[in-house]
Amino acid sequence: MNLHGESPVGAAPSGARKVSFSASKRANFGKGTDLAGFWPGVSIALPFFYVCKSYYSMSRFWAGLGSLAACFAWLIAASCSSNQNTITADFFHNSTAHYNGYFYAREKTEEVEQLIQKSLDDDPNQILRLYPKLDTVLAKTYAKDTEEIVKMASISIQRHPNSKWVDDNYVLVGLARLYACDWENAIQTFKYVNTKSNDAAVRHKALVHLLRTFTEMGEYDKAEEVGAFLEKQKLERETQKNFYLTKAYYFQVRNNYDYMVRSLAQADSLLSRTDRKGRIYFLIGQVYQQLGFSSLAYSYYRKCLSTNPDYEIDFYARLNMAQVAQLNDSRSVRTVRKQFEKMLTDSKNTEFVDKIYYELGEFERKQGNLPQALDDFKLAAHSGTNKRVQGQSFLRMGQIYFDSLQRYTLAKNYYDSAVQALPRDFENLDAIKKRHEVLGEFALHTETIIWNDSLLAMAAMDSLSLRHVLDSVVAARQKPIAASKKKRRRNTGGPTAAGAQSEFLRQLNQDDNTSVTDWYFGNPSAVALGQSEFQRIWGNITLEDNWRRSNKAAEQLSGPQVADTEPVAKDSVADITKTETTAVDEVGKVFAQLPRTEKQVQEANRKIEEAYFRLGDLFYFKLLEKQNAAESYERLLNRYPQSAFVPETLYKLYLIEKEKGSDKAGLYAQRLKNQYPTSTFTRILINPDYLKETSVAAEKQKLIYKQAYTYYQENNLRLARARLEEATALGETFFSPQLQLFGILLTGKTEDIARYQYELGEFEKKYTETDLGRYAGQLLATSRALTERLEKAKGIKFIQSFNEPHYFVVIYKTADRLTNAVATALELFNSTQWKGKNLQTSSLVLNDERVLTLVQPLANQPEALAYFDKFRSQIEKQPPFSMYKFNTFVITKDNFQIFYKYKALDEYLTFFDRNYQNQTP
Repeated sequence: MNLHGESPVGAAPSGARKVSFSASKRANFGKGTDLAGFWPGVSIALPFFYVCKSYYSMSRFWAGLGSLAACFAWLIAASCSSNQNTITADFFHNSTAHYNGYFYAREKTEEVEQLIQKSLDDDPNQILRLYPKLDTVLAKTYAKDTEEIVKMASISIQRHPNSKWVDDNYVLVGLARLYACDWENAIQTFKYVNTKSNDAAVRHKALVHLLRTFTEMGEYDKAEEVGAFLEKQKLERETQKNFYLTKAYYFQVRNNYDYMVRSLAQADSLLSRTDRKGRIYFLIGQVYQQLGFSSLAYSYYRKCLSTNPDYEIDFYARLNMAQVAQLNDSRSVRTVRKQFEKMLTDSKNTEFVDKIYYELGEFERKQGNLPQALDDFKLAAHSGTNKRVQGQSFLRMGQIYFDSLQRYTLAKNYYDSAVQALPRDFENLDAIKKRHEVLGEFALHTETIIWNDSLLAMAAMDSLSLRHVLDSVVAARQKPIAASKKKRRRNTGGPTAAGAQSEFLRQLNQDDNTSVTDWYFGNPSAVALGQSEFQRIWGNITLEDNWRRSNKAAEQLSGPQVADTEPVAKDSVADITKTETTAVDEVGKVFAQLPRTEKQVQEANRKIEEAYFRLGDLFYFKLLEKQNAAESYERLLNRYPQSAFVPETLYKLYLIEKEKGSDKAGLYAQRLKNQYPTSTFTRILINPDYLKETSVAAEKQKLIYKQAYTYYQENNLRLARARLEEATALGETFFSPQLQLFGILLTGKTEDIARYQYELGEFEKKYTETDLGRYAGQLLATSRALTERLEKAKGIKFIQSFNEPHYFVVIYKTADRLTNAVATALELFNSTQWKGKNLQTSSLVLNDERVLTLVQPLANQPEALAYFDKFRSQIEKQPPFSMYKFNTFVITKDNFQIFYKYKALDEYLTFFDRNYQNQTP
């Protein structure tokens, strides 16, 4: 990488003025402020002034002032020229360059750095960011300051080009451009300093800033080259510290926390108090904690506390220390719990109560105390307003219910709440959402298996025993609910709003056996679900009275309303009656769902069979838990050995065992070959390139099918049949069912309707769960309806005598007004393509909606079909035929009389397809 560059500073900025003795500088007169900016040479002359005033009387002082002024004038003249190399000239230019342009540019740079640092929004719940992210939006807030830095440093460079502060001014120019996100000019400036400067310390300083610039740009390869070069250099203490910190920032941006923490550890001994050592120590502890080095993390958290950091950092350091503490015995566990209790009772931690409960839950989870962990996570979710902590608490509960307790419905509910609460920038939120979606399917399939297994088991019991069991279950469930309602009526004199939610809460309590209560806020699951549903409908709104009313003031002025206590007793009786009715209804609903008939038993088993298969796929493809997938597939094979899913299941088990290197892979492969030799999965097993080969054939079939279907739409069934046979000859592919259904459609056009309906029925049975199978069912229903309609028209019979003169007929809508255009086109066609045949064209009104045009005479059936085919291939694709919908066919003279008498268009089209279109051209 080229680390050299051209000068980034040209002429002085336009409008640059000579620096004058401004009011602000006059205010600092005598306080150590450099005065060379308002009078060149004053920095030299001022000491003489005070000496003279000390040793001479005022009269003698004023007498010698003239000669001293002459001396000053000579010194100023000698030192002002930038081409002078004298001691006085060097002293003048170095002093003026340092305490004018460079000094003010550096002060302004520090102000900008403070503004950037304030933009760093620390979230101790995540690994802290070492440096703020520079972006153009932030840069606009201090754009005038960075322009001023460039201006002041440039003036110093141009007026004092031989001073020793030129390179330092260039570095400030580069920094200003870096902070302004002017990456290219910043790179050019730092490279220029590295090329032109004779001071190694300044060159190294510029290269450290160049490393930061490449990191912000995302040019990581170039940043690595700069870092590798600096590693070999001997750096000053301050530059070395900044290099280690900048390198750590580079590794943080690359998510390489291992090397990040190594760089921070190297910088440790070089840090000063102004570097916010406590924050950096806390960051190192966070990284070590994430990497799993608990003892090192604990050590750095202690070092963080020793620096007396900000209160928030102090609090989180103590909290994290409890997580990484080495617990050797039960006494250590009790000690940590007491620390958490102490933090909970500390009034200074009021705003952090939710976080304390969350970390306490994490601690209990690591100890294997899952019930207590769940309680702590529930308290964390409802003890504060921090959405991140709330979402993390719901997420952790969902993970516990799924991974450890295997209660998938509750896991799904808590994942629902987690997705609602977590902020959009939460780490791995997309993966959490994906698992949330999987959990919905997972809970569905799991509940399907459990419920249908229960139904099958209950169906095998006699009715009296089953009724007794169900009544006992319902009574046991209703007893605590009734006791709670009675207590509330005694305390309040009537039912509460929670009574209206009893059924909702009962369902929740049925899923969560950890607590038996119908009080809404006593059931964390109910609260979580209620909050998610509320936020889904209303969004995040302020907690206030009358939140749904648009006119809150009017409601507040109306005063409290006195409730009518008269109907309490009636409501209580109704509530009790409703409870008893609900209990009876529950038992009745269960009885109604019991599979009594053979068909119902088959349906229940079908649901279980499919659920096992889908569960295996979820484990295999989405959760990537192959052992669980294999167990689900094995259950399917053992319970339903004749299932339609068996070939695919055997193949997947073969892949799982093959990956493990197990001998069972060969057993599954042999079973698949022996029992299902024609299965697609057997062919894939034998020939791994089978899908690729069939994919090529399938693409060819699709192209041929497209042509065939075009002919079908044009009612040119003979050509459509020929193309179908061509596509089928390519072999069986995944596109073969589509071709098979298309062949059935052609059968419906050219064969007996009974055969057509039979083939549709068989196809539907074969592909029941596919879109094609469902479409075949729709076609079958439509065909049967048509059959019924044709039965009514049995009186219409066309004559099957074809060796006689024919007419060619075109039928179109009257509203299209095409009679003249159609007649003209047909006459032109006759005169050019059928010379000497003396064909005549005429038009007739068929009914109120249609008109027909005839071409006659065509001597026999072959000549009529030849006319029909040539019309289709040449004329039908031209206006006006290509722009409107037409019916075209050929018909004998006798059949035309029957057709025209009964206006039997549909009936004759069916007759035409069966007797004229079933011949291959």
